[in-house]
Amino acid sequence: MADSLDVIDLNALRAFDDIIDVRSPAEFAIDHVPGAINLPVLSNAQRAEVGTIYVQGSRFHARKIGAAHVARNIAHHLETTLADRPGGYAPLVYCWRGGQRSGSMATVLRQVGWRTTLMTGGYKTWRRYVTDRLYDQPLGLELVLLDGNTGSAKTEILGRVAKRGVQVLDLEGLAGHRGSVFGAMPGLDQPSQKMFESRLLQALAILDPARPVLVEAESSKIGDRMVPPALWQVMQTAPRIVLEVDAAERARYLVAAYGEVVRDPVSIERALSRLPALYGHKTLAAWREMARVGAFEALAEALIETHYDPAYGRSSRQDTRPCLASLSTAALNEDGQERLADQIAALFASNR
Repeated sequence: MADSLDVIDLNALRAFDDIIDVRSPAEFAIDHVPGAINLPVLSNAQRAEVGTIYVQGSRFHARKIGAAHVARNIAHHLETTLADRPGGYAPLVYCWRGGQRSGSMATVLRQVGWRTTLMTGGYKTWRRYVTDRLYDQPLGLELVLLDGNTGSAKTEILGRVAKRGVQVLDLEGLAGHRGSVFGAMPGLDQPSQKMFESRLLQALAILDPARPVLVEAESSKIGDRMVPPALWQVMQTAPRIVLEVDAAERARYLVAAYGEVVRDPVSIERALSRLPALYGHKTLAAWREMARVGAFEALAEALIETHYDPAYGRSSRQDTRPCLASLSTAALNEDGQERLADQIAALFASNR
């Protein structure tokens, strides 16, 4: 195995027993190579300490303090996480730019006798690979959009269709957001844009380009995360399967599906505060009162009628993407969703 990995792709990364990210936990949390484990050679506080000393002009002192931290941290990793690794262990190691932090870890691991490879250019090389694939190259996939008004259970049906052998791409799952004003998941932050893109690239890599992929029709942003250009370009022309469900049934479904939001007054207030001011204080006050007294189905119907359906109607009138089928159901219970999933899977089977 070579001492360095110069060309990055997901297939090349599978050759290693572990991918070790030696950057600080804060850097790792923003984004990292899929599947990497974080064995930092400097903690967040230590990195800040060394950086401060370095900027203040005492470079020799900064290097000496940093080296002591790095040595102790590598020793700790050898005695804990890496303690059970066998003699033939073959890890890939990277830091921010493939410099001193990953070089220090690789030197020690090689002295142990492990077949250690350095990622040339570090995380920045990985990031260039991601942006090249998602911003600069054609996607190379055939997409079909699952479309329909808010509350049509599109995400849940997407999962049911996947169980029937259809290729699917769950953008909302990757983005950690359900796409609507109330789509934030209580207690969970969305991944960074970079992390979203790394997760997306990993999900795309396992798809068969010879078979179509079902993906939920989304706007160009899912919460605060932007759909990368290569994917968005294909989504703008992809054919649609449209779900048609009446407003009352969608309201019932939303209350059940967004149960954690319904039970969290802070989440409801945060979502209502993001609605456009054009609805006026009186309307917003009425919606807040519905939430306060627990009239959630009435609130959902009001939002569907006033906010969601008009917006969907405007975009639909301008939508020139072909419609493969319109599927309807009277109920979005398990049986209703299963029937829709069967129909969608049949459409994919008939187009093979």
